[in-house]
Amino acid sequence: MNTKFPANAAPIKLHRVAKSGHSHRAELMLAFLDLPYETVEVDMANGAHKAPEFLAISPFGQVPAIDDNGTMLSDSNGIIAYLAERYGETAEWTGRDPVETAKIQSWLSVAAGEIFAGPCCARLVTVFGAPFDHEACIAKSHALFEVMEKHLEGKSFLVAERLTLADVAGYSYIAHAPEGGVSLEAYPNIRNWLDRIEAQDRFIAMAKSPIPVTV
Repeated sequence: MNTKFPANAAPIKLHRVAKSGHSHRAELMLAFLDLPYETVEVDMANGAHKAPEFLAISPFGQVPAIDDNGTMLSDSNGIIAYLAERYGETAEWTGRDPVETAKIQSWLSVAAGEIFAGPCCARLVTVFGAPFDHEACIAKSHALFEVMEKHLEGKSFLVAERLTLADVAGYSYIAHAPEGGVSLEAYPNIRNWLDRIEAQDRFIAMAKSPIPVTV
């Protein structure tokens, strides 16, 4: 167990949806840091995310959210940054120098921008029935993957020769892109990157959904 976690503290509560990539992003960080946590499933289909008690934790009614013994946070990128700062060897995750830090922050922005607009949105259509333009989401996914494929040439991870927050933020929706109808077949560097993340100690997988025909 993580030695920075107080011995007498309750496990961190992770409010999640099991098939949410944003939720998995937070859970992956909890697992990598070897933190005790328990999951609380949020029944969004029946409006649990709009209940006052949940909005007190996550004001926008979104998953994931955590309750770390009274410290309540929402937003997956905010959560993984908090966990790295509070319980990790911070510089290893957030950058050993200003350049690394800036590059990691840039990939967090990609996670909230291009990854959300591409593989996340494509998967929201096929897995959750979200009313997005599926073909547009697929096109944005491939535009992103073409950039990432070139970026990962000769690299083990997105920023450094070690896992950082950039990789944690990027993994879940890219690994599950085929569930949104987006093939990874043309991107060997991306697939190798995913394999390296999955080979890490304490890696935890996200629940899989049926895979449609991919393009």
